[in-house]
Amino acid sequence: MKKSRNPIPIKVSRGNVSVLERLRVLDKTQKHAVLATDSDGQPYTSLVAYALISDMKGIVFATPKDTNKYRNILKNRRVSLLIDTRSNTEKDYMGAESVTILGNAQQVKRSKKRSELASILTKKHPKLSKFIDSPEGALVFVEITKCIHVTRFQSVSEWHKG
Repeated sequence: MKKSRNPIPIKVSRGNVSVLERLRVLDKTQKHAVLATDSDGQPYTSLVAYALISDMKGIVFATPKDTNKYRNILKNRRVSLLIDTRSNTEKDYMGAESVTILGNAQQVKRSKKRSELASILTKKHPKLSKFIDSPEGALVFVEITKCIHVTRFQSVSEWHKG
């Protein structure tokens, strides 16, 4: 039996990467994240087109107001987002990386701040500009409180808001 050169680790190891730098890189290479909300005690996930704001303090995305994810956020602001580089191949076990973002979400009402955040999201996702500006839609800002970076299957690095 042939031994693998890079066996999948059994134990979690402490990573030493700059989590915020990896988040910045993933923001440039990935367009979508998996959003997890609370639906009456049950996890509920959705795919969202997101953008990281330049000061690294938050993530912004748009959603129609008539969705479960929007209603869930109104009931419980605590959310998480997963951004990853998987390609659904065996190389992902050791080669993919992910960042889980924990934070508090809130709708951004019409204001100068909303215009700034909408501009950031539109710059990354120009095809969504009409959707982002739609009165039926909500612009949601997630203030980041913690990020967890995982690579090489179980190498884990963390960043906490100071």
